[in-house]
Amino acid sequence: MKIEKCIKESFVVIGKEGSTLDGEGFIQRLWADANSHFEEVHALAKKDVTGNIVGIWGVMSDFSHMFKPWEGFTKGLYLAGVECRDDAEAPNGWTKWIVPSYEYIYTECEEDDVFPKVIKYLEDNSIPLAGAVHDFTCPQTGKNYMFFPIKKL
Repeated sequence: MKIEKCIKESFVVIGKEGSTLDGEGFIQRLWADANSHFEEVHALAKKDVTGNIVGIWGVMSDFSHMFKPWEGFTKGLYLAGVECRDDAEAPNGWTKWIVPSYEYIYTECEEDDVFPKVIKYLEDNSIPLAGAVHDFTCPQTGKNYMFFPIKKL
């Protein structure tokens, strides 16, 4: 597992919000909802210089919407969506989150047990988790990553 580091300035995600209180499989239901209505937010998506969408995000937060880690890593909020322009407004039925600037470590999700392995890496290296972990899918490659905030900027 290759762990890399980056800084990501504050960014906007517009998506479908749910919580662990919604029951088993809620994340899959959020993605199904977001994907089946994607045309409603497509024009708001941030694009690179060649016109490609820059990111698909599964953003997580504690129940206070303060982007703290999930309670016991098992209870919190999830937003399944797309990175959008800063001035974008969420259409009816969608939710806009503004994710703060962080320094992250991140890794490609090549295996199912990435989360516990990176949490152990953080513990072994005395690196505190500074916020909730986020899922990222690169639209150009289809590869999935997990972003672990280690310092709020």
